[in-house]
This record gives sequence, C-alpha cells and structure tokens, in this order.
Amino acid sequence: MSDGPDSSGLADVPRRCGAQAACPDGVAATGAGWPLGAGHLLLAATLSGIGLAGLAGGRFNSIWQGVPVGLPGRATLAWLCAGVSLACGLGLLVPRAAAAAARFLLIWLTLWLLLIKGPPLIASPAKEVLYESAGETAVLVACVWVLYARLARAWDARHVRFAVGAGGVRLARALYALAMIAFGLSHVIYVRLTAPLVPAWLPGHVLWAYLTGAAYIAAAVAILTGVLSRLAAALCALQMALFTLLVWVPPLAAGHAAAGQWNELGVSSALTAAACVLADSFRGAPWLAAGQR
Repeated sequence: MSDGPDSSGLADVPRRCGAQAACPDGVAATGAGWPLGAGHLLLAATLSGIGLAGLAGGRFNSIWQGVPVGLPGRATLAWLCAGVSLACGLGLLVPRAAAAAARFLLIWLTLWLLLIKGPPLIASPAKEVLYESAGETAVLVACVWVLYARLARAWDARHVRFAVGAGGVRLARALYALAMIAFGLSHVIYVRLTAPLVPAWLPGHVLWAYLTGAAYIAAAVAILTGVLSRLAAALCALQMALFTLLVWVPPLAAGHAAAGQWNELGVSSALTAAACVLADSFRGAPWLAAGQR
C-alpha cells in the first residue's frame, strides 16, 4: 500500500473521528459525496423492485432463495425479506436514513449468508454450486458493506472501527473477490450448464463459458493483490451487466420467460448493481495502478 493519501479515495473515519469525537453524521463523516456513485442508486432501485415483487407475490424471490421448506415461520420470513428489501432500498435514497439502512441491510445479509447459505455449504463442502450460491449473497454483503463503510457515523466509528472507513472498504473488496473466485470456478466446473446460456448468435459457446469464468478469477486476483484493481472491478461490473442484458432480458422481452427466469433476472440485476457499487469504490484511483486494494 502507498504511504501517501489513502488509496481508496476515502477518509478513514476512525482516524478522523476519534472515540470521543463529534464527527458529523452520515456522508459528511467519510467525506464522500452524495449519492455514492451510480451503483448506489442502481442498488437502491433494484432492492426496492425486489421488495415490491416479494410483497406482491408473498414468497421468496431472487436474492432470498435457499430457505429450507420445513423452516418454522417460513412464510413470515418471506414477507420480512420483501419488507427489508423495500425499506432498505428506499432508505438508501434518503441521505439522513442511508447510513441506518446500510447498517441494517448489512446485518441482515450477513445473517442470511451465515444461517441460510452457510449450513448447506458446511454439510456438502465438495459441491461447488453451493459456493456460487453463497457467493451471490457475499457479493451483496460486500457492496452493502462498502456503502456502510463510507456512510458510517460517529457511533459506528467508535464501536465497529474495523468495519468502517477505508479499512472496511478494503475488507469488503476482499470478500467480493472471494465471491468472484466462486463464480469463475462455477463457469468452468459447470461448463455444460453455462455454455447453453450464451446467446445463440455468438459462436463458440463453450469458449465463452471458459473465458468469462477465467475473467472472474483474474479479476479476483487483481482486486486481492491491488494490481489493476480498479480496471478489474469495472470489467466485472460490465460482464455482469452484459449477462443481465444478453441472457435474461431477451426471453422476458419476447414473452417466453418462466417464473424461474424472472428470479434469475432479479439476481443478475442485484449482482450487477452490487458490482457497480464495488467499482464505484475505486473512483478517483488510477486505472492502471498497482498496490490499490
């Protein structure tokens, strides 16, 4: 890491606001502008849409998948997930509420990762698809963590110092990178399932499956090592956006989509928004920099 100004372009909340400091709340506490990039707005809108869809259908949708059928209170949990999505999505759009919304959503998603996605992974650690599933939630955790770290208030700086400011952003980026490894391996290991998703007009479907998988893994290495990390994060966001537009939107536009494809569109849209948040966290850094984590 450089010995100069903080390489993430963010002020370090704990350094600026000591344990007893009366640092201004919200955005001003980190010196960040409002909103925190296009990804911030896209994520808020996507979460709000997922929440509305969940309330309309009264069931788990898109990012809230994987709940055991026999879980007590399962139906109530579905309503809660929809409500959390909508409330936090809208909250992220309001400057005075954004920090609280990001904090609550980060806790909720972390619990979802540990309690819903974690147990199947622990029970069957050799199944790569479970790592991909956990990776989807981890991407959301990482992007919300970035927002939380940048919107953190003085209370957060005093009580969860490791999670806010530039240090929190770096940890969130590392978690995101680990999820990219899971995505890349999934493309390679399940190439027979990935290749058919490539649009018919593109030649070399298997090659594209391998290339996109390799791209995710290469991006993960770049973000973890800090070599070309801004470029890698931006290309990850672009790749996810292209998946959303080229794989999931066409069937819906043609009116041939099944319910499962609507869910996949929701997941892909949320991941794209999350990737944009992560890419925005590098704003101001050189595109070709090394040592930028």
